[in-house]
Amino acid sequence: MKAIVSILALQLCTTAFVSGQMPGMASHPSPPPDDSKAASSATHLSNVTFTKDVAPIVQQHCQTCHRPGEGTPFSMLTYEDARPWAKAMKQMVQQRQMPPWFEDGHTEKFENNRSLTQAQIDTIVAWVNAGAPKGDPKDLPPPRQFVEGWSIPKPDVIFQLPKPFSIPDSGILEYQYVILPTGFTKDKWVQFVEAAPSDRSVVHHIVAYVRRPGSNYFKDQPKGVFFEAPPSKTDKKADPDDVPSDWLVGYAPGQPADIFEHGQAKLIPAGSDIVLEVHYMPEGKATTDQSSVGLVFAKEPPQERVMTLSAVNETFKIPPGDPNYRVDSSFTVRHDVILLGMHPHMHTRGKDMEYRLVFPNGESRTILNVPHYNWHWQLWYNLAKPITLPTGTKIECTAHFDNSANNPENPDPTKTVIWGQQSFDEMMVCFFNLAFPAELSAKEVLPLPKADAALAQKDQK
Repeated sequence: MKAIVSILALQLCTTAFVSGQMPGMASHPSPPPDDSKAASSATHLSNVTFTKDVAPIVQQHCQTCHRPGEGTPFSMLTYEDARPWAKAMKQMVQQRQMPPWFEDGHTEKFENNRSLTQAQIDTIVAWVNAGAPKGDPKDLPPPRQFVEGWSIPKPDVIFQLPKPFSIPDSGILEYQYVILPTGFTKDKWVQFVEAAPSDRSVVHHIVAYVRRPGSNYFKDQPKGVFFEAPPSKTDKKADPDDVPSDWLVGYAPGQPADIFEHGQAKLIPAGSDIVLEVHYMPEGKATTDQSSVGLVFAKEPPQERVMTLSAVNETFKIPPGDPNYRVDSSFTVRHDVILLGMHPHMHTRGKDMEYRLVFPNGESRTILNVPHYNWHWQLWYNLAKPITLPTGTKIECTAHFDNSANNPENPDPTKTVIWGQQSFDEMMVCFFNLAFPAELSAKEVLPLPKADAALAQKDQK
């Protein structure tokens, strides 16, 4: 994997519903506004039922993950599916452990805020306390429609690993890569994209990159076969294209697909390849996986191109035993862009992360604060109101890491921790999605290469 990006364990809807609180699970200090008047009134009734009162909540907040094929321990598509788990549901929602959500509620509003309102929690509790009755089937809302195997509409094209990859029952595996030619003879704009394993139990994460024609990214590697990344070359030539390895989509358990608004899409230029990076983690039983990436094309050329970019710090050295080590990173935009969402990423020692905007006029604004980061449940935070960033705006990120023995997730508090791909190493990546005019070259958005940046700074003086 290229050093600037990785996406690791994102277990949004797993056995926490059954086994109890995950280590480091944050409370929700500021639930979203009450969006369910029906739920509010239902809690004062003695006849709360699944069909009338609970099913709408489950459809909205649970079924995306809790359905067959999604790797969760049980389905919640029907009353019969959910009823055996009623007591666990009550416990988890009362403790605000499910659905997981970690921003502090004091910055921006997020359109994908998965928290339950207090009224919704009270409704589920009242239902369980009443014996979890089913109710009248006529009260059920229309079922949500899902495409089997996908949370996006039926893909226009699917790219799959060329053959199943064998995962042993134990051990540590290096990231596996496969280069898949798209065969596209014209530029393609992608509005919906999703990566999906065939065996979710052993897939820690997937990243799909777009490799444009002529790119030096894995230039000498064969196509259509598994390989591990060769050592980096210090004398590697600059890529002739504007984005040497453009992030298309990521996957980890429970992560939603990329779904963009009408008029927004990601670009796959004609003749590009898709580079799939897959991180497998053996889980005690030998198995195989043949992951896929599904694309739904925009019906018409979009007005805005979306790119997933990041502010990264790879130079940290976290001292042994340090309970609050600070790491900073930043990204300065070189053209007017629109910020759509953010995704903080760290590993087992990650403690908290904050995103700030520093505008050209000097104004500073905190837009995301995750005070109790949990690496098991890494989330995207998509803005309810995207933010326009004028040229010169700086996206700043500050993270803290707990490398002490008091961190129950810490694999070795006596170790100096540096950047690394495996979860027992560490990362500090502030991902974000930016939108900008579709006709604009990515070169005009991405940071200048170091040599060019130094020259530009010199000219300004």
